[in-house]
Amino acid sequence: MEKFQQSMYELIVETSTKLPKDVRRAIARAKARENAGTRAAMALATIAGNIKMAEENVSPICQDTGLPTFKIKVPVGANQIKMKEAIHGAIVQATKDGKLRPNSVDSLTGKNSGDNLGVGVPVIKFEQWENDYIDVRLILKGGGCENKNIQYSLPCELEGLGRAGRDLDGIRKCILHAVYQAQGQGCSAGFIGVGIGGDRASGYELAKEQLFRSVDDVNPNEDLRRLEEYIMENANKLGIGTMGFGGESTLLGCKIGVMHRIPASFFVSVAYNCWAFRRLGVKIDPGTGEITEWLYQEGEDVDFAKELEKAETSAATQLGETREVVLEPPITEEQIRQLKVGDVVRINGIIYTGRDAIHKYLMDHDAPVDLNGQIIYHCGPVMLKDENGNWQVKAAGPTTSIREEPYQGDIMKKFGVRAVIGKGGMGAKTLQALKEHGGVYLNAIGGAAQYYADCIKSVEGVDLLEFGIPEAMWHLRVENFTAVVTMDAHGNSLHEDVEKSSLEKLAQFKEPVFK
Repeated sequence: MEKFQQSMYELIVETSTKLPKDVRRAIARAKARENAGTRAAMALATIAGNIKMAEENVSPICQDTGLPTFKIKVPVGANQIKMKEAIHGAIVQATKDGKLRPNSVDSLTGKNSGDNLGVGVPVIKFEQWENDYIDVRLILKGGGCENKNIQYSLPCELEGLGRAGRDLDGIRKCILHAVYQAQGQGCSAGFIGVGIGGDRASGYELAKEQLFRSVDDVNPNEDLRRLEEYIMENANKLGIGTMGFGGESTLLGCKIGVMHRIPASFFVSVAYNCWAFRRLGVKIDPGTGEITEWLYQEGEDVDFAKELEKAETSAATQLGETREVVLEPPITEEQIRQLKVGDVVRINGIIYTGRDAIHKYLMDHDAPVDLNGQIIYHCGPVMLKDENGNWQVKAAGPTTSIREEPYQGDIMKKFGVRAVIGKGGMGAKTLQALKEHGGVYLNAIGGAAQYYADCIKSVEGVDLLEFGIPEAMWHLRVENFTAVVTMDAHGNSLHEDVEKSSLEKLAQFKEPVFK
């Protein structure tokens, strides 16, 4: 079991830090489709560069290493109790080494366990089979994309698409709507797994199971094969694009499975996964516990080394005539009012992280620092202490901002915050507050945890660490931290525009295709 635990540690580290070949090829295809000189092209160049940096640094591709989910097939007689203990040990070690972010939180108290263990965490699903080896598959699915999972009960009415009935065409409409509703909040361009049938629980499980399939496989069910191809062709016509910036690449993969159901229920369940599709597998010798083969390694590999240089070039150059502005906090209202949607911002100076716990806290308490004229970064970083006891940033990409919609505008007004950085955009309440108060929303590239960690030059302090590492307020000194203005102080929102445009495009798929 000691060797099996080491093998599980290797699987966790490899999954967190290096994307499999099939995913890398899908991202390369998306880059080839995208028009040069666009925000989407810039985002994809940053993503490609980040993939290479994570591989070279052996650090998390995305700071949200999600909830580890293992699918394990074992020969009859394998000791599943001991295997589970070994996996727990590997999870604890990977967390200690900064390969996983401590993500396990007590649902009632909000207390972070600190080691990624807890009731029901990690998820480990065993299945016996008659082969003479152990098959272990692992997926690290972050919260941003997990929150965009969706389940439909047919028949139903869908925005832009009308009635979805209990047939293949109704299923088609549900899948297209699932892609539409995710927008850029799930770190598009993404992958989806779809489960047809079952009950509410087994339907979602079937949907997530589809994410363990190879991106390049062919569905043996002819009806589902046609539907997968249809979705891949037409979902990319919605114009949502990478990070919701608009563009040609919205979906990178679609896999669909089906199971029986009871007559009264007809569920279509969709598991959405971000571009940072961290899913790997290994074959294990049950006698030695050693890895005998790595899975998902078929076919050509893609080396993104050249993209590092592209990602580091001036965003303004990539975006043609787009204006580039340097901001150094504290920022004045006058400076903010000069910014417009589409401007590229480079930040130098101190920024403060703040996620769900911080925003809830600030609604009823004073801030631990003076936030007047400052920037809040929606980020839950991976942090480790070095041998001298100093904090080091291991990964630091943006989290999904829409969760803070109930708080953000009030907090900006209360404390004088001038800008927030996140991903996926925010809603009408925040947009109105930006207009009244004089603030902007800056969209960073979701999942690009190594790219942004490289912009962080030092950790100047931390407050409210009792909330746990991801939820604490970190004081970070940054240089050339690049983001795009997607909501400005004049009432303009790129996210609102893309959502409206994609809804209009969605409506063109209203008429039946599969009968």
